[in-house]
Amino acid sequence: MTRALSPPYETLPGPATARWVITCDHASNRIPEEIGCLGLPETDMGRHIAYDVGAAGVTRHLAVHLNAPAVLSTYSRLVIDPNRGEDDPTLMMRLYDGSIIPANRHATEAERERRLALYHRPYHDTLAQTINATPDAAIVAIHSFTPQLKGRAPRPWEISVLFSDTDDRLSRALITALNAEENLCVGVNEPYHGHLPEDALHRHGLRTGRLHTLIEIRNDLIETAAQQKAWAIRLAPLLEHARATLKEPIHG
Repeated sequence: MTRALSPPYETLPGPATARWVITCDHASNRIPEEIGCLGLPETDMGRHIAYDVGAAGVTRHLAVHLNAPAVLSTYSRLVIDPNRGEDDPTLMMRLYDGSIIPANRHATEAERERRLALYHRPYHDTLAQTINATPDAAIVAIHSFTPQLKGRAPRPWEISVLFSDTDDRLSRALITALNAEENLCVGVNEPYHGHLPEDALHRHGLRTGRLHTLIEIRNDLIETAAQQKAWAIRLAPLLEHARATLKEPIHG
């Protein structure tokens, strides 16, 4: 089997006693060498369609402030999306926010399986290993969203918390903590609903009963390193406070 030239994940170490594991499914806009080119211009590869702008920086700083391990993807979501189940039709996007992805438009089933084996499955295997190594940790997934999609209304939320109705324990506690902040527009399952069957948190949170939540930050607020650090510093105590208010065990 062909092997990826570099791992499709980056891990940041943390103690086995960590209270948190941080994930960043859309950390990078990198195209692996063995893929070559997706056929998109550099301008598109710098947009939100290729990765979650600013999310990696927030993740790195949050890992420091929570003394937590983290797992970040090292390839673009346009190669194959780590936050989708293997049977999801958007696993390999062919059209996204007005841009056609030429290399995906006529990709074969064999190419889909090759990318699953090279990138998607190793990322999830590593994420599962990291979570299993920290039995008392809750999972926090960091994402970002664009202020406006083409032809759509502007998105007013500065930060949003996404979750499945099946398990909203940590998410609801975090929303309460965020709403107590001054001058902060908080979304609830915006601009997307927080559950896709077999997505990353379904696999590693819902299935295992592990406390988890997904945070979306509007990407114009985390474009710079200073903004990314500031949001991590702001979020760390809010996450700790949210978890402290819960009486449920870490595993449901």
